[in-house]
Amino acid sequence: MFIGVLAFLHPASAHHGTSAFEMDKLTALKGTVTKFEFMNPHALIYIDVVGSKGEVEHWLAEESSNNHLSRLGWEKNTLKAGDTITITGHRARNGARVLELQCTECLVTDAQGKVWPYQ
Repeated sequence: MFIGVLAFLHPASAHHGTSAFEMDKLTALKGTVTKFEFMNPHALIYIDVVGSKGEVEHWLAEESSNNHLSRLGWEKNTLKAGDTITITGHRARNGARVLELQCTECLVTDAQGKVWPYQ
């Protein structure tokens, strides 16, 4: 029985691990929301950012579940395509344009200065 419980818990911890992200530093990006998926298991924010050479970079930010976010005041229309936001999170270690936003220091700030913390 105990081994069965351990086998069940191991994939859950791997799914929620942070080893794929640079947890020792934060990355902040300002850009335009192209899509917001308010869903389980994680809400997803798609954002276009103008890079240092003027090219458009497509980024993905992974938030918590919609159940958790709704308790913090989020809803499916909190972010809309065309909204300008600044997101601060942990970038993928492999250089992919992906941010992890499930941390107390991670933020989403809208153009009016409203801050949406993860916590």
